[in-house]
Amino acid sequence: MTDSTDNGTESADDQPTRTPPPAQPNYDNTFDAIVVGAGLAGSAAAITMANEDLDVLMIERGAYPGAKNVFGGVMYTPTIRDLVGMDGAPIERYVGQRRYAMLTEEDEIGATVNIGDWHEEPHNDSFTVLRGDFDEWLADQAVEAGATLITETTVTDLIRENGYIVGVETDRPEGALRAPIVVLAEGGNSLVSEGAGLKPAPDRKDVAVAVKEVIEFPGDSAQVIEDRFRLGDEDGAAYHYFGEGAAGKSFGGAFIYTNDDTVSVGLAYRIEDSITQGINPEKRLNEFKSHPAVAPLFKDARTVEYTAKTIPEGGAEAMPKLVHNGALLVGDTAGLVLNNGVHLEGTNMAVESGYHAGKAVVEAFNSIPATERTAGATAAGGQTARADGGMVIPSSHLQSYPDRLEESFVVKNLEHYEWLIHRVTEDKELLFEELPAALADAAAEYFAIDREPKQVHGARAKERVLGTLGGLRGLVKLGWRYRKIVR
Repeated sequence: MTDSTDNGTESADDQPTRTPPPAQPNYDNTFDAIVVGAGLAGSAAAITMANEDLDVLMIERGAYPGAKNVFGGVMYTPTIRDLVGMDGAPIERYVGQRRYAMLTEEDEIGATVNIGDWHEEPHNDSFTVLRGDFDEWLADQAVEAGATLITETTVTDLIRENGYIVGVETDRPEGALRAPIVVLAEGGNSLVSEGAGLKPAPDRKDVAVAVKEVIEFPGDSAQVIEDRFRLGDEDGAAYHYFGEGAAGKSFGGAFIYTNDDTVSVGLAYRIEDSITQGINPEKRLNEFKSHPAVAPLFKDARTVEYTAKTIPEGGAEAMPKLVHNGALLVGDTAGLVLNNGVHLEGTNMAVESGYHAGKAVVEAFNSIPATERTAGATAAGGQTARADGGMVIPSSHLQSYPDRLEESFVVKNLEHYEWLIHRVTEDKELLFEELPAALADAAAEYFAIDREPKQVHGARAKERVLGTLGGLRGLVKLGWRYRKIVR
């Protein structure tokens, strides 16, 4: 359950008519940089490099940027706002309220957060979006900055010469495209990077599977959404659910995000649990939507889109090597997703990594004399030149990318919450099954209306929770185990 980017499958229902890309875009076969994937990280890298007059090619395998990308539904935009501004960005609603709830099979215990400042610009830089629209808009910003975009093109392999990556092989008739730098922004399903040996295949314990539906309502769908979620005509809601009623007995959760006139609903959980417990994602999602606390939100609704994806959740320790001779890994390809149950972020981390990667490439070019940038010149740093005489860039010239990322919120957040994933995994049964049930029972007892004194109900409620936690000592121990959440 996260707001990240990846490749998935989606319905063509209600897709807007789009102008097809030119059959033969105006480009030659040699560039300063090639970006594989025109999602958030790829477009951010392309914008950053094109703004510094580098000749950048973006390659997208979908019919348009975003056509193959799937995520939960919330876009976090501070870096985008600094990079290109938000004028004209295709947002659905700003996130004006958040709700966190634990579900048993029948009960809900939750809390809603609604902050006044979130209703004022820039709205905490949190917006629901549809990736097909938003990714296409961001890629357009890269094209306006001077990058070239080709779509419906699959990168099949990387070109290596003398230990350097010097371009890509594609399924286009002309095949090979060359550049001294390749930025790999292909998402979590990183077939090119893995196939080229730039990163290992992820351990299944470090990957989540996610499914999502886009729902619409009969009549004035936007008005129905505003009524059911208590919204105005611009603000939206982000609901997050945990516990057995959300993702069963697995390590994961469910989400609901309100768009302009549709609602995104889905869930995510560890592939490890999917395999060992035989969980069917579609069946589990239907069970969540049928939960007594959730079902009224979707009364009379119909599904207009179904998507599925994988999410890298290994944290900082599962990050692959980010820099290679002639290549950089960004976004989900680099495993840059934060999912600790409270903070569910990936879009902002993807954009931030693309920006820092782009800056590192610009610095690498600026460190190389202009006379060494043309075909036939001596390679950068005295390294062996490419077969075609073009320049190459060693990984040492790109080290500012991981260095900057290390100092950014991206890696700092991943490292700060590294412990949490392991801790929650250890306490999965307590946190996702036993504690939600205990809290629901305690709430039912505490708010019971009968002929007994309130003190009696209060004492029973306290006893129910403490009994689950192992008494006061268990409560203190649990608090100590998770003290870093507020540090």
